[in-house]
This record gives sequence, structure tokens and C-alpha cells, in this order.
Amino acid sequence: MGWNNILQPDLILEGSVLNLTPEIIKKYELKGLVLDVDETLVPVRVASASVELRQWVEEIRSCTELWLVSNNLSEARIGGIARSLNLPYFLGAAKPSRRKLRAALKMMNLPVNQVAMVGDRLFTDIIAGNRLGMFTILVEPIMHPDVALRSHPIRNFEVWASEILGASITPKKRRFTKLDKKLGK
Repeated sequence: MGWNNILQPDLILEGSVLNLTPEIIKKYELKGLVLDVDETLVPVRVASASVELRQWVEEIRSCTELWLVSNNLSEARIGGIARSLNLPYFLGAAKPSRRKLRAALKMMNLPVNQVAMVGDRLFTDIIAGNRLGMFTILVEPIMHPDVALRSHPIRNFEVWASEILGASITPKKRRFTKLDKKLGK
């Protein structure tokens, strides 16, 4: 698998994970979502789920299974967020390692091609999902307002490096990529 393929998300959403709708999930015939936590669901320095995130989880839970997989090692923080959302979780995933993603897939008991890896980072979330053959969804990070005023240097570097390596990461509202081509859309 070339760098352009391993770094290329199947779907790029403008905005946060809250823009991932049941309609999009149904369109791609997804039965499960593995969700990153830090900056995908909550800002890094926040230890609780927002009201909007709780509402989104309840809406999405009605059409797909959900599992949290985080690189973060803090049981208190990640476990607390997971419990507040009533979701199963793994922490210390060391993505792009696939080990904890495989464990989540096994617990979901779903075929890999029916589960999406959803995250804000190309070099962890997207690479890990693509290496397993999962559908991958890149979302914009949810950041604390104090941090949002500054640039996001790690993500900016990842986007720059990915485009140099041949992936197309230009954010558009709902940019459908290789799966749409397969489906003839």
C-alpha cells in the first residue's frame, strides 16, 4: 500500500464529528464506528462530554455500534468520558498500531469493511484504519477555545506531508472519495 493510499481518508468532513449524520452512515452502509477521543470528541484539556456530543452519541447509537479507541493513557479522563457517554473503550492504543482497533472490531463482531475509523489525525487514526481496511473518516479537531485561536501545528504538518506523499486532503464540505467511485456516485 503506497503512502498516498495509506494516508487518504475515504471521507473528509468539514467541521467536527458532530457533522457525521445517520444519513452519511447509512449511505456508506456502516454498522460500526471506532471513534478517537482527544480532539475528535472533546478538546484535549476537557474531561467531560458536552451536551451536544451526548446528543450526537444518542442519535448515532440508534443506527450503528460505537467504540472509543484512544492513544491517551489516562484511565480517569478517557474512562470518565466513555462512562458519561455509556460507551465501551480502549485507551493506550498507540495508533497507528492496529492492535486495539482489532480488539474493538472483535468486540463489535462486525466485518472490518462495515466499520469506520473516525478521527482528526492522519498519521494515527487514518493510517491505523486504512492499514486494517476500515472505512476512514477525517474530521476537523474539536479544540479548546484558547487553543483554537492559535494554529494547529501537528495537524497542519500532517496535511502538508500527506499531500506531498500524494494524498488529497483538501477539506471540502463532504468530499466523497474512493468509495463513491466504486459505487458509481
